[in-house]
Amino acid sequence: MMTKPSVAIYWASSCGGCEISAANLHEHLLDFDANFQLVFCPCLVDAKVADVRAMADESIDVTLFNGAIRTDENVEMAHLLRRKSKVLVAYGACASSGSIPALSNLHSRDAHFKAIYADNPSIDNPDGVVPAVRTQMPEGELKLPRFHDRVKTLAQTVDVDYFVPGCPPESHQLWAILDLLIRGAELPPKGSILGGGRKSVCDECLRERKDKKIDRIRRPYEFVPDPKDCLLEQGMLCMGIATRDGCGALCPQANMPCNGCYGPPEGVLDQGAKMVGTLGSIIDIEPLKGLSEAAIREHVDRVLDGMPDYAGTFYKFTLAASLLEGARPRSGSEVPE
Repeated sequence: MMTKPSVAIYWASSCGGCEISAANLHEHLLDFDANFQLVFCPCLVDAKVADVRAMADESIDVTLFNGAIRTDENVEMAHLLRRKSKVLVAYGACASSGSIPALSNLHSRDAHFKAIYADNPSIDNPDGVVPAVRTQMPEGELKLPRFHDRVKTLAQTVDVDYFVPGCPPESHQLWAILDLLIRGAELPPKGSILGGGRKSVCDECLRERKDKKIDRIRRPYEFVPDPKDCLLEQGMLCMGIATRDGCGALCPQANMPCNGCYGPPEGVLDQGAKMVGTLGSIIDIEPLKGLSEAAIREHVDRVLDGMPDYAGTFYKFTLAASLLEGARPRSGSEVPE
């Protein structure tokens, strides 16, 4: 009897939404079970890390690795699963580009620990105790993975074969990938982005686009947008123009702006820079002709005041993989031993 291809799914520093996307295969779960053997998935299968270590190298056909790299444990598992897998896939925005966990790169590890364990109003910690890698207790030594100063993508840690964008990826896109394996179809070139298009969300959005000129930025709680017109033209910061297609423009369909979870379109190096350039071209300064440079700058500043979080808007899903990468590590900010 032919052995079914083996699949592993691993969850690093992430929220678990990627596992939900796999569960959302619905009736295709039966096809998955019929065609694959799930050999490692800590939240679904009773298999231990020791079991993976005991496997022969490249004995796992495909590993879907989701989550960013934040701790020593994440690094260890990335290297282990790379060694044990024929194909390693960065599955979801966290593994592919850092996603929301990587916004912490704007602050040091020490700043995080201070906010969480010292300045947090719900914490009673007068001695300022923070987690340590090793703590000696009467019962023995307790160990925790080292918490790194910066979040990295999977590809910044190990060699990656394919990337699947999304927070989380759409289930139909995951099935399209699995169906390739079931049919034995030739896989795309290494390094390809699977489960996404090559254009922008705007190209698959059905909203009507006219003249992109805005005189203010409006946040979702401030008004109910027209369901037919382009959200960006209504002053909402819709990232669709700077985001890869493939999701079906689901957020704009629900009258909410695209927040950029599929990362930049084909040929765009930096998603945030693309969106900054877009904003620079659509802020309406026609009524200001003849005014001083200072007055124009004041007007632009008033427009931008409607966006309280630049990094969280432009780089919510791609900071670790961007040109910025986030703040550099501070000297002496490693976790105490």
